[in-house]
Amino acid sequence: MASRLRFPPEKSRLRRYPEPADQEPYRGPFQHDRDRIIHSRAFRRLAAKTQVATLPDSNHCRTRLTHTIEVSQVARSIATALDLNVELVEALALAHDLGHPPFGHVGEAALDGEMNRHGLSFDHNFHGLRIVEHFERRYAAFRGLNLTFEVREGILKHSRDLDRNNPIHQEYLPQLQPTLEAQLIDGADAIAYLSADMEDAVEGKYLQAEAVCNHVPAFAKIQDEIRSTYPGTSDRRVFTEALRRLVGSLVRGFVEGVRAKTQASGATDWEEVRQLPCRIAVPSEPAAATMNNIRSVLAETYYNAISAQRCVSGYSDKLRELFRFYVEHPEALPESSVRQLGSEPLAQLVCDYIAGMTDMYLLVRHEKLIGGSHREAFRETPA
Repeated sequence: MASRLRFPPEKSRLRRYPEPADQEPYRGPFQHDRDRIIHSRAFRRLAAKTQVATLPDSNHCRTRLTHTIEVSQVARSIATALDLNVELVEALALAHDLGHPPFGHVGEAALDGEMNRHGLSFDHNFHGLRIVEHFERRYAAFRGLNLTFEVREGILKHSRDLDRNNPIHQEYLPQLQPTLEAQLIDGADAIAYLSADMEDAVEGKYLQAEAVCNHVPAFAKIQDEIRSTYPGTSDRRVFTEALRRLVGSLVRGFVEGVRAKTQASGATDWEEVRQLPCRIAVPSEPAAATMNNIRSVLAETYYNAISAQRCVSGYSDKLRELFRFYVEHPEALPESSVRQLGSEPLAQLVCDYIAGMTDMYLLVRHEKLIGGSHREAFRETPA
């Protein structure tokens, strides 16, 4: 693909707060963004947040952080093949899950439900934007990370279109598609989590490799080829080798899909990509079919089993109970939140605080405030 579709850094809308001329010419604006994201507290907390299986269910299952690193690797491969702006893609991939609360999607649903009771809502993309714009405080000259517009826009729009009639969304150009670099993040995310969840499911005995072959013909074909080439290889090594090759085929299928969709769209440069009526970062039909097959078998086995385990463990209930406790006892929030009580709705402050917690920190706070023998309000230190 010609580099004309690559977003040129010199066309960036830059940062919210102007900064002095770069003293490090060997690092471009998106490399600076990448480094600011990696060094943020929110990024580090991803190491103790659920991806699918909740720690300590397994010492080897993915966390939100290891998943993010895998998405970055897949996204960089796709961007390189398409001759896009790899530095922008890397920053977007590393930031794409910053806004996830404890306990994965179950936690997000519980948090959104509590916010709905107050006429508000929770969405991890919007919360991720709030993190990089407001909550990270590492720099003397500004609040937040002061990322470039394109990274902030991509955090918000990489997996969804914005409401063109919502005045809050206008800053991020809801009438335009995101850059192609931002569009591909959702596909890289899917490739990364589907393949990783397959491995975690088989490793955790939630799913048998034979069931994967029965549901995913492309995977079965790869396994047969490996057994033919390497007879006598253990089942485990055959599975991991087949999974590695499957990821490669999905990446190729995604690249082929983007190329075909781009050609069909008639877009000739990055600006025309943003003017198109729909996104063009989609996998080829065979790759999309394989990804849907994987989703199906995981939903029937791994995801259902994990969901049942979470119900037994009561993680959602504990999140909801802690949310309601803080609403009833706002003085128990950290001092930084208490100081904002006049400027933000209480429910929003509670949501922001809980969303930033790690899995274990939420359980510790719940035990301290609700599950323990004493329920008196107290002032906590930040998570």
